[in-house]
Amino acid sequence: MNRHMSIAVEGPIGVGKTELAKMLSQTFNARLILEPFEDNPFLEKFYKQPQRYAFQTQIHFLFERYRLMEQFKQQDLFHRMTISDFIYEKDRIFAYLNLTDPELVLYEKIWDLVIREPISFDLVIYLEARIDVLINRIKKRNRPFERDLSIGYLERVIKAYNEFFYRWDKSPLLVVHTSEIDFVKNPDDYERLVENIKQMKGGRQDFVPVSR
Repeated sequence: MNRHMSIAVEGPIGVGKTELAKMLSQTFNARLILEPFEDNPFLEKFYKQPQRYAFQTQIHFLFERYRLMEQFKQQDLFHRMTISDFIYEKDRIFAYLNLTDPELVLYEKIWDLVIREPISFDLVIYLEARIDVLINRIKKRNRPFERDLSIGYLERVIKAYNEFFYRWDKSPLLVVHTSEIDFVKNPDDYERLVENIKQMKGGRQDFVPVSR
């Protein structure tokens, strides 16, 4: 049995975190907590009119992430591990990316009321990829609410994520470079990643694909 009792998979839009979280939950027979992006009624409107709908979109995500993390805190009698496709702190990445200064003041007040103790994970897996790879993956999955997502916005998201995880020190961090690998179609890629997860001892490590 893997010694990591809770694992979060994170990364920018389109990088494949939900798919990997699902695969890991099956491999480790873990409870799975997924973020239902499609349930946010403001998201599609945000991509079309970001300034008008940023605050509503953000607050909806904040409360939904709070609800899901409350589930995380509850003991699961059937699974020793929990896999999540997000961390609490990602909410602030997008808040500081999209909200105006007055909105951020209000957002921080709501954050302080809602998020008293962020969940600590035993391991965070950060997936990263080149922007051309992300654009291709987003187009392939063809989600209606992502059709108005701009390349400029995606570039800002990637930069914000990279800066955030460059400073990450709240748990061991495995950085996975996904541009040249495919966990779904290539079992060898996935098996090597699982082995890296099992061997993680702490600190920060990079999972770099082997040249083919």
